[in-house]
Amino acid sequence: MSTYVLVPGACHGGWWYDPIAAELRAEGHTVHAVTLTGLGPQESGAGVNLDTHIDDVVRLLESEDLNDVVLCGHSYAGMVITGVADRAPERIATLLHVDAFAPENGDSAWSLTDGFWHDWYAGGAGRDGFAFVPLPVHEERAVPHPLGTVVQELRLTGAHLRVPRREYVYCAGFENSPFTPTYERLKDDPSWHVRALPVGHDLVQEAFDDFREILLDAARETSRA
Repeated sequence: MSTYVLVPGACHGGWWYDPIAAELRAEGHTVHAVTLTGLGPQESGAGVNLDTHIDDVVRLLESEDLNDVVLCGHSYAGMVITGVADRAPERIATLLHVDAFAPENGDSAWSLTDGFWHDWYAGGAGRDGFAFVPLPVHEERAVPHPLGTVVQELRLTGAHLRVPRREYVYCAGFENSPFTPTYERLKDDPSWHVRALPVGHDLVQEAFDDFREILLDAARETSRA
């Protein structure tokens, strides 16, 4: 059986993974679906940056002594799991980016996007200057997301490249996707296992069965390694 750590995208908590987590647990796997700092009910985004979120996940790995982990990040969380992999590569068997950023040293979510996304990040933080509000398409449970997490640059040592397996899932039906350049960069890179799905960004709602199988496949590949 495998251990999963599932990190959600912007404005979401660990609840986003609940239906998938339930199925993985029913298969006998251990699942930790993370709600990052500043994204719980009534939490403030003040003082929260990308390092805070990386620390959240590293602390979980260490406090629970998790090893051979399938570390999955959706959307914004690609920034987080890359930073975690750089800090604790020995604990991770598979790094799974699901329609997510796959940053390099010095990148930020801000530097990897433009236009609509900058308008959302900066304009959406007008209420308090600390966090940008969810988009209308987000679920009712979505909460404002700390602005500092998307503008801070990620600093990498290169240790994340020691993770044995790296996978990327691209959602080709996501309109105005900020992840198309990432997919184009990685699809022919032999160090990545890349696939594309003809669906939108919310895999839990739009491609539940595919998403479950992708996660279960990651566990199978981990066991073979």
